[in-house]
Amino acid sequence: MASHMAHAHRETRRQIMFDEALPVDHRLNQVYRVGAGLMGLFLLAFGILGLTDNIGFFDTGGNTAVGLNTNGALSVLSICVGLLLFVGMVVGGNFASTLNMVLGVLFILNGFLFLALLDTDSNFLAFRIQNVLFSFVVGIVLMAFGMYGRVSTNLPHDNPYWRARHPEAEQRALTAGDQVR
Repeated sequence: MASHMAHAHRETRRQIMFDEALPVDHRLNQVYRVGAGLMGLFLLAFGILGLTDNIGFFDTGGNTAVGLNTNGALSVLSICVGLLLFVGMVVGGNFASTLNMVLGVLFILNGFLFLALLDTDSNFLAFRIQNVLFSFVVGIVLMAFGMYGRVSTNLPHDNPYWRARHPEAEQRALTAGDQVR
C-alpha cells in the first residue's frame, strides 16, 4: 500500500526542465552573466599574457604570468575557457548558470589532478601549488555563481526554480488568485 502511494505521488510530480525555468529577464540572469564574464576576462588576460612571453608549448620551466606558472598549452587552454565563459555571458540565463557550474566542477577536478601531478614528469601544464589553489578558488567561485538562486532549500516562492519544483503550489496560487477576482 505504501509503495503504491509513493508510486502514485511520483507519477503526478512534474519533471523539472531547468532550460525552461528561468525567464530571460529574471534578475538571476545578471548573476550568471557577471560570474561568467569576470572569470572569462581573467582567464583571457592570463592566457594572452602567457602567450606574449613566447614560452614553449609544453615547457615546464618557471615562466609566470599574473603570479601563476604557465606554458603555451596552459595559455591556449585558458584563452579557450575564457572565450567559452564569454559565450556564456553573452547567452546568459540557464546556459550561463549550467556552464558556470560545469566549469566550476572541472576546475576543482583539475586542481586535484594537478595536485597529484606536482613535481612529476606528467605535469604537462607546468602547474605549481599557486596554480592548484587558483584552480580550486576559481572552481568554487564559478560553482557559486552558477548555483546562486538555483540550488537551495530556502528559495523564495517567486523564484522560477522553486516554481518549477513545486507546480502544485504554483497552480494553487493561480487558482486562488482567480477566485479572488
